Amino acid sequence: MIKLTWLSHASWLIETAGARILLDPFFTDNPKAQVSADQFADATHVLLSHGHADHVGDVAAVLKHSGAQLIATWEIAEWFKKNHGFENVVAMNVGGNVALGDGTAKMVPALHSSSLPDGSYGGSAAGFLLKFETFRIYFACDTAYYSDMKWYAGGADVAVLPIGDVFTMGIHDSIEAIKLIEPKVVLPTHYNTWPPIEQDAAAWANHVIAETDSKPVVLKVGESHTLELVRGL
Repeated sequence: MIKLTWLSHASWLIETAGARILLDPFFTDNPKAQVSADQFADATHVLLSHGHADHVGDVAAVLKHSGAQLIATWEIAEWFKKNHGFENVVAMNVGGNVALGDGTAKMVPALHSSSLPDGSYGGSAAGFLLKFETFRIYFACDTAYYSDMKWYAGGADVAVLPIGDVFTMGIHDSIEAIKLIEPKVVLPTHYNTWPPIEQDAAAWANHVIAETDSKPVVLKVGESHTLELVRGL
């Protein structure tokens, strides 16, 4: 079983037979978070898409509690080694693949900026294409729409796309991205944390149904989607 749990904002827990993976853990200063870093002492990996505070906020605490492996761009990985003393890190860059428990992670482009909380350069912003068993799961992460999404993630079983607007693509552009990628299932992320990125996820889902062949799944904070549901689609 592969389970995706939305932890609020852009934070996700990905659970597989061989891994318990956190993507962009941000809890302490997150008004929508219902969990804390100490609840993930059994995490095996932390994926970081870029260096902004609302994505790296609880990385150090999670790594301290769990000893999980950090996977991030070279600049971010080196920053965590230098500033926090973590050595269990994989420094990579866009286009690269790494082992991820019982699967793999490919770091793919994202059109976004990246700097760390102290202003240090964070390298290129990124998304991730995860492969487990026969499944392909695309986390676009913080990004604008771009046409190469189709090349990297076309036909994915699941696509997780930002809809908050202002800092990422909004509802309209996410629909265009869905038309391009043609995922079986699509989930929204990076919205409703603060007023600037408030969105009506039910309205977004109606657009997905009306304008694409993908199935929208809108999770409440803490809810999960299991990929067994994808097999029969």
